[in-house]
Amino acid sequence: MTRKTATFIGFIAVLLWSLLALFTVGTDPVPPFQLAAMTFLVGGTLGVIWIAATEGLGILRTVSWRVYAFGTLGLFGYHALYFSALRMAPAAEAGLIAYLWPLFIVLFSGLLPGESLRPMHVIGALISFAGAALIVLGGATGFDTAALPGFALAFLCALTWSGYSVLSRRLGNTPTASVVVFCLATAVLSIGAHLLWEDTVWPNGTMGWASVAGLGLGPVGLAFYVWDVGVKRGDIQLLGVASYGAPLLSTLVLILAGVAQPHPSLLIAGVLITVGALMAARASAGSSKQT
Repeated sequence: MTRKTATFIGFIAVLLWSLLALFTVGTDPVPPFQLAAMTFLVGGTLGVIWIAATEGLGILRTVSWRVYAFGTLGLFGYHALYFSALRMAPAAEAGLIAYLWPLFIVLFSGLLPGESLRPMHVIGALISFAGAALIVLGGATGFDTAALPGFALAFLCALTWSGYSVLSRRLGNTPTASVVVFCLATAVLSIGAHLLWEDTVWPNGTMGWASVAGLGLGPVGLAFYVWDVGVKRGDIQLLGVASYGAPLLSTLVLILAGVAQPHPSLLIAGVLITVGALMAARASAGSSKQT
């Protein structure tokens, strides 16, 4: 598989994550950890079927328990921190802090062997982050000091996902099939968190159950498998900057579905995110020519 192909596969995750908000709205009033348990169970089951039909389940025995612990910590840790942050702080502000992870991926990737971090990567990431900020802070009410614990958790959330993504690069020889175990273990831990802190509430009607299935098959299923391919074998800096396209695409999807209303800043945000991604792509192209 070429680097360009792996990057394209990784970008499929960004497209799938753009559906996260729409499907999540459809699952209301299911509580967060119950929703995580249900969707990761679907995503993990999808992976089991895929592996059984291709490589065989025996491949899972070749992976170290340390890798499984690392992957589970990444997936469950990110979602636990994210859900907790949004409970303890305003959603818009906490969401923006959590969305520092693409920028951190770009910065941390410079520490990886064989990777070249150019100034234009960083500038592009900052410009795209500004575009994402326009979208995420659309309903912001200001930073409240009482919400500082929630903001701190959101910051840890960004560090967790960026760290998971970058360190996955060091596990390049680990089969993507291992993500199946990450998903199933995350589902089990989410069930425990749900039983401790939440009341069980099931989805409303056919649309609610369809939204749960959609989340599990796409944003909380296939997305993690293709992201694993991208960060291990693709252009990780370009993927980091391109990830800022997710909130833009997500907002557009919500508008098309009639769930959200368009606002003037969306056009400016789209331009900023696109310019930032193009700058990162140009920097990556320059790095490729020099190697």
